[in-house]
Amino acid sequence: MSTPIPDQDIDQLETHEWLDAIEGVLKSDGADRAHYLLEQMIDKLRTSGANLPHKATTAYVNTIPTHLQATLPGDNALERRIRALIRWNAAAMVVRANRKASELGGHIASFASAATLYDIGFNHFWRAPSHEHGGDLVFFQGHSAPGMYSRAFLEGRLDTTQLDNFRQEVDGNGLSSYPHPWLMPDFWQFPTVSMGLGPISAIYQARFMKYLQDRSLADTRDRQVWCFMGDGETDEPESLGAISLASREKLDNLTFVINCNLQRLDGPVRGNGKIIQELEAVFRGAGWKVIKVLWGGYWDPLLAKDHDGLLQKRMLEAVDGDFMNYKSKDGAYVREHFFGKYPELKAMVADMSDDDIWRLNRGGHDPHKVFAAYAEAAKLDGQPTVVLAHSVKGYGMGAAGEGQMRTHSQKKLDEEEMIAYKNRFNIPITDEQAAKCEYYRPDENSEEMKYMKAQRDKLGGPMPARQRLAAPLETPDLSVFEPITKGSGDREMSTTMAFVRLLTLITRDKKMGKYVVPIVPDEARTFGMEGMFRQLGIYSSVGQLYTPQDKEQVMFYKEDKTGQILEEGINEAGAMSSWIAAATSYSTHNVNMVPFYIYYSMFGFQRIGDLAWMAGDMQARGFLLGGTAGRTTLAGEGLQHQDGHSFLVSGTIPNCVSYDPTFAYELAIIIQDGMRRMYQDQENVFYYIAVMNENYIQPAMPKGCEEGVIKGMYLLKGGGKRRKKVQLMGSGTILREVIAAAEMLDKDWSIDADIWSVTSFNELKREGEAVDRWNRLHPLEDKRLSYVEKCMKDKRGPVVAATDYIRTYAEQIRKWIPAQYDVLGTDGFGRSDTRAQLRKHFEVNAKYVTVAALMALADDGQFPAGKVQEAIEKYGINPEKPNPATA
Repeated sequence: MSTPIPDQDIDQLETHEWLDAIEGVLKSDGADRAHYLLEQMIDKLRTSGANLPHKATTAYVNTIPTHLQATLPGDNALERRIRALIRWNAAAMVVRANRKASELGGHIASFASAATLYDIGFNHFWRAPSHEHGGDLVFFQGHSAPGMYSRAFLEGRLDTTQLDNFRQEVDGNGLSSYPHPWLMPDFWQFPTVSMGLGPISAIYQARFMKYLQDRSLADTRDRQVWCFMGDGETDEPESLGAISLASREKLDNLTFVINCNLQRLDGPVRGNGKIIQELEAVFRGAGWKVIKVLWGGYWDPLLAKDHDGLLQKRMLEAVDGDFMNYKSKDGAYVREHFFGKYPELKAMVADMSDDDIWRLNRGGHDPHKVFAAYAEAAKLDGQPTVVLAHSVKGYGMGAAGEGQMRTHSQKKLDEEEMIAYKNRFNIPITDEQAAKCEYYRPDENSEEMKYMKAQRDKLGGPMPARQRLAAPLETPDLSVFEPITKGSGDREMSTTMAFVRLLTLITRDKKMGKYVVPIVPDEARTFGMEGMFRQLGIYSSVGQLYTPQDKEQVMFYKEDKTGQILEEGINEAGAMSSWIAAATSYSTHNVNMVPFYIYYSMFGFQRIGDLAWMAGDMQARGFLLGGTAGRTTLAGEGLQHQDGHSFLVSGTIPNCVSYDPTFAYELAIIIQDGMRRMYQDQENVFYYIAVMNENYIQPAMPKGCEEGVIKGMYLLKGGGKRRKKVQLMGSGTILREVIAAAEMLDKDWSIDADIWSVTSFNELKREGEAVDRWNRLHPLEDKRLSYVEKCMKDKRGPVVAATDYIRTYAEQIRKWIPAQYDVLGTDGFGRSDTRAQLRKHFEVNAKYVTVAALMALADDGQFPAGKVQEAIEKYGINPEKPNPATA
């Protein structure tokens, strides 16, 4: 039975003897030896049966003691003046915009609390891309964007006109609200304001850099990833959800800097607790090196006098809600409510004025403490690092919002408040200029400007900066895919299997193959990709330390340090983050990578839609494959697996090109053309392609279909010359039901049908809207026809479309159909059953397509309504069955 640990020291002399002993070890043999001895004693206690409680946190003081902190190089006084100017111009920019139009918004407080954290990085750590170095990657916190613009203004990269167009981009020459590469393609690298996406992206970016290095595709050995976030952002599951990967992969090229200003958007992060201690426990438990930067240098003399630990105790017991009050009030309040709780502490500060107490700074605002933390974080010692920096939200804003609940939304400062802000940071302008929020930029020959430029020159130049192009890749000719395009003969094959064969052919290509990155979220066997395990290997930073259970099999599970496949586990968000890292490698690493990420389609855009939007903003290039796609092809998996709407989501992303091919040759044409566009012509688009797990005969590629496949539709089979005729459209596996319906119309009702394979209703809709826009804006020009109108021109009969997706998907092209248009789809919740039963339930099988065609002819006066009723009875359709859209 374990003995409880007493709250009070029962033998202080013995305690001091133990402490003296460990201090002697520290002096003679160092911290590592002391740590080893302590761990040995703890192990001895536990093996002896003592149930020691685990303590995941350390004292509420700086991790790096004063005597061990690295010395800040450079001119601290100059850096302080530069930092003040950056603060001023950032605030002035936001206030000026909101005096122009209050609806523009903006943020002052976030950067105000983090200015020192950024300044130390810019001046001493973050290397820009150069001939000597590939450049560090910095994920800037989205709400701190004004500070980055302000620094770029001082550097001469932005001018006053651009600052005055903050958040006013429509007419050009504006600055985006947050980091958006799509809108500022030469400036921002990573979109980070959708909170949580920056941290998870940074982790997988750091891991992808190791992947590139281990596969000898890029030299990333000395490059680091820095990710800035707020303590409130850690509430997002994506912020902390992948931190164990970082420690497991020993990503010592990764540093998180969490600006712990204790406030979220509405109020405290942990008003009744301590967010820094909570985060320390989480990261330490996950295997990260944790560096707390809690107290600035003005606290050092007091902490040195804290021989009995009472000050540290008070620091720990005061909750974060208290600390917000301490900085929203004044020194007298701090004296009474912080120090005043214990007479000994009140006596400790008795000779300090209220102003002296007010100046007791937090570590996130002390450049010396921050530099020491960064210097420790930058060491490549096998661990990722998190810097937890204690700061004040709205630092310097005074009564206008410093440490106050409302400070996050504060974007309007009146004239007196701007003058006070100017005075707080000694900005060399008049009160009148401050009231007008005038920008200040020193002369080019000033000490400040020379120093700032010199510091960045040492580190390779200004940043952030985004590169756009890498060496193009030569795309394999379509003839390379002849094993796919010639058809499958008598063998049935799914388009998923066809994709695996295509991917195999691409990886074998001598010019493109090594740049391919296959990515799977623990579903390779589902998609029939296990054959690639041995062929390409699964990437592991340590290789394979065990003998795989299936070693004797041809397709055994092979992990390798040079493996090509990224097997991400049951983790769609992580797999998508890896895909983004690879898909933007042309910009971040100057090497075009070709990622193919295949996943259950239902677990794609529905689950990672925010990351997919981020990919669009970053101008990603690559392929997303929605496997087992559609609402009826997955059969028995049921409601939460069956996808009927991914194409509607993919269609919302402007640079996402999406296709729903039926046949293997269509898939080959689409992928080959996509590779040409993205890696040869280097267009900033990415692809979403649905592939299915239903097996059927794959026909040979019809001659001359390539253009139609790419544009979105082509005539698969023309009907006869009968007077009664319909136009049937289908996509995905439901095209085969459409083909069967055409046969039924011919055999049972003597009606001809043209059969159209529609590979992308999304692309047809986009092209149609672009044509409509041109016509609308060129009223004096001859009207153009959309591609759909061109295809349908001179075609007879009503049009019926059927897909494995909800009706809205095919409805998108209704405007350009010059005839009656009826759409069948899979609206409603999915369910488990056979494919035949599901298609009957959703009313998209051949029988329902046939009835829809007959009814369309009846509406057109070409077919008797009584015959439609006859067809309903003939095919055993129950007209009274529940509506699948609501059942």
